[in-house]
Amino acid sequence: MTDIFVKGGPIPTRRRRAQMNWLFTVLPAFPLVLLVLRLWYLSQQDLPTMLLLVQYISPLGMISALFITLIWTVPAVILVLRALGGILLVSAPDDAGRSMLAVTALRMPDWVVLLATMLAAFTWQLRLLPTLGMLVVSILGLTAVLRFRTERWIMLWNTIGVPVLVGLLVLIFVWPGIIEAVRAGEITTALLLGVPPLLGPLLTGPVPAWSARLVTHWPAVGAALVAPLAVGVIFLRAPVLPNSAVEVGPAAGPIHVERGQLISVDDTSTTMLQTDGTVIFIPNDQVRSKVLCPEPVRPPDSAVTVRGWQVEESALSWIAPTHRDKEVDPRCLGRPLNPS
Repeated sequence: MTDIFVKGGPIPTRRRRAQMNWLFTVLPAFPLVLLVLRLWYLSQQDLPTMLLLVQYISPLGMISALFITLIWTVPAVILVLRALGGILLVSAPDDAGRSMLAVTALRMPDWVVLLATMLAAFTWQLRLLPTLGMLVVSILGLTAVLRFRTERWIMLWNTIGVPVLVGLLVLIFVWPGIIEAVRAGEITTALLLGVPPLLGPLLTGPVPAWSARLVTHWPAVGAALVAPLAVGVIFLRAPVLPNSAVEVGPAAGPIHVERGQLISVDDTSTTMLQTDGTVIFIPNDQVRSKVLCPEPVRPPDSAVTVRGWQVEESALSWIAPTHRDKEVDPRCLGRPLNPS
C-alpha cells in the first residue's frame, strides 16, 4: 500500500512524489547557493577575486562555518513543523489528508523531535528557551490527544496540567530577567521571556476547524519565505578565512604590517585579502612574522541577565571552552611587534 490514509482521504502517490522530488532538489542546492553568495560577498563582487577564493578556500572549511553558524535553525524547523502539523491534525482531521504539513508531522519519528529538543536546548540563546519550552509542551499535549485518548483526568493533566506547571516553573526562573528587561526598556526581551510560558496551555488542543489552516499553514508559509533570507543574511557575515597580520619588510629595512584575511601560503608568496577587497601577494623573503588575529568581539545587544546568565548566550557557549586573548597583539592593530 503506497498511499497515506488519514481523515479526508489519501494524498495521491504521484502528487506526493512530485512534491518530494522538488523538495529534495531544492534542499541540497540551497547550501550551495549560500556558499557561492558568501564568496561573492567576500570578494566584494569582483569576479577574478572570487575565482581566486574558489581556488584556495577549502569547501570543508566553508561547510563547517555554515554548520556552526546555522546549527540552531535545524531544531527550529523540526519543532515548528511538528507543532503546527499537530494542531492541524487535531483541529481539522477531515482536511489533514490534503496537507503536507499534517502528513509531515504525522510521520515524523519521536526520536527526531527528542534530538531536536536536545540540540535546541544547547544551541539556542537563553531568551529563546521559554519558546522552546512552549513548543515542547505543545508537542507533548498534541501527541497525547492524537495517540492516547484515555481517562479524562489523564488527558486534562497532559494538555493543561503539564503546560501550566512547566510555564509556572519557567516564569519563576526567568522572572528576574523580565523585571530587569522592563526596567532597561528592552520590551522585546521581556516578551520573549514572559509570553511563551503563558501560551503553552493554549497550544495543546484544537482550534476552530474553520481557522485551522489559517493558523497553521500561513505561519508555516511565512516562515518558509522569510527563513532563507534571514539565513542568508546571517551566513553572509560569518567568517570563512582567518584574520591575520603579517610583518613585511627587507632584512635590514623598515617594517610595516599588512592586515587582512589569509588566503594561502605557497613556496613563493603569501596571499592575503584586505578589508577593501584588494588581494595582495607578499614575497616570502619579505615576511618577517605572522600572527593569527582573533575575531572582534561584538558587544551584546542586550545587557539583561537571568540569574547570572546573559540572555544572548547559549548553554553550549557556557560548556564549551572559549579562547580569549587577554592582550591584543600589536600587529593586529597595524603596529610592528618591535618598532625600531
